[in-house]
Amino acid sequence: MKGFASRSFALVAGALAVAAPAGAARAENMHANYRVSLIGVPIGVAIASASVAESHYKVALNVRLTGVAAMISNLRMALASSGDYQRGAISPAGYATIASNSRETRTLRMAMSEGAVRQVQYSPPWDDSRNPERVPLTEASKRDIIDPLSAFIMPVPEGASTVGPAACNRRVPVFDGYTRFDVALDYVGVKEIKTSGYSGPVTVCSARYIPIAGHKPSNKATQFMAENKDMDIWLAPAPNLRLVVPYRVSLMTMAGTAVIEASELRFSP
Repeated sequence: MKGFASRSFALVAGALAVAAPAGAARAENMHANYRVSLIGVPIGVAIASASVAESHYKVALNVRLTGVAAMISNLRMALASSGDYQRGAISPAGYATIASNSRETRTLRMAMSEGAVRQVQYSPPWDDSRNPERVPLTEASKRDIIDPLSAFIMPVPEGASTVGPAACNRRVPVFDGYTRFDVALDYVGVKEIKTSGYSGPVTVCSARYIPIAGHKPSNKATQFMAENKDMDIWLAPAPNLRLVVPYRVSLMTMAGTAVIEASELRFSP
């Protein structure tokens, strides 16, 4: 449960929430509703909220399966992240997740500072250090990273347009408490969209999942995602700050094409 979910949410790289300030005196709130489908069948919903005040950000995300999918696994996830944005750099301070289904509930809390992991707490306890199949997680692999929810924050450099190549081109280093991986985004083009709360251009990016450490190289799901070239993200520009917000994500999974798309995307100063 934890492995595929964390990879998928980070890969969407913000399909579910994002905010980052361009200046210390500016602020923004964001609310988004997303629908999740698999091979065209609705399977879940996600509600995201983010707030940016001066140089601090907070992001919250709640996801649950619906319909037949809920009858099978009843998966629910709640994620929260907070930190600072200084001189164009994301600096997470805290990250927490609760994931539950009909069989179990797992929680994770992670403390960070200056781009490095300081402490991770798991419940129930988790220790996979003796598993020889996994690529070892070193201290170096826990530095210069951000958590999966902070990975949804995509500021655009000063002087660059929030619609176009600068919205996409980046490589995001992520540590989810279990594995270390990168999400690489590359510019594809621009489309026009219309949804409740937003109408206008979005930037289309291709996405790649790059495993670094903590994963099992022989795992079929990991191999599939690492070789997956059928992933894209559509990013909408926020009106008041220099940031982009994922509007739609499409990715091929081992069960078929999954799509996460906003039915509502609203900003308020």
